[in-house]
Amino acid sequence: MSVFDKLKFSADGLIPAIIQDAANGRVLMMAWMNRASLENTLATGKTHFWSRSRQKFWMKGESSGHTQTVKDIAFDCDGDVLLIQVEQIGAACHEGYRSCFFRSVEGAGQSFKITEAQLETPEQIYGKK
Repeated sequence: MSVFDKLKFSADGLIPAIIQDAANGRVLMMAWMNRASLENTLATGKTHFWSRSRQKFWMKGESSGHTQTVKDIAFDCDGDVLLIQVEQIGAACHEGYRSCFFRSVEGAGQSFKITEAQLETPEQIYGKK
């Protein structure tokens, strides 16, 4: 039985993928995959995703150079979420932070705090737009 027989993709063919730093367990990001992007990830050892907003495939780091080398791919008991452990090069977040989860809610949700240092600005990563 193939792993694809165990996975439950949504009606639009997508499955959420949580990306975790294999070295320390930090959650780096969440992105969407479809069957083809998961197949590309398995074939290359680099994470590939499906962009819902741009309606296209993308490889993490294709424009930033901040790639993810896959160390392990697991799926939950329901088969509807992937957990991908990676070796992250540079920032995982397009805003230049190591993790996309760099803000924590404070109090009753009236404010938040930045919980990690920005590694690079988006302009340093992608250039001026």
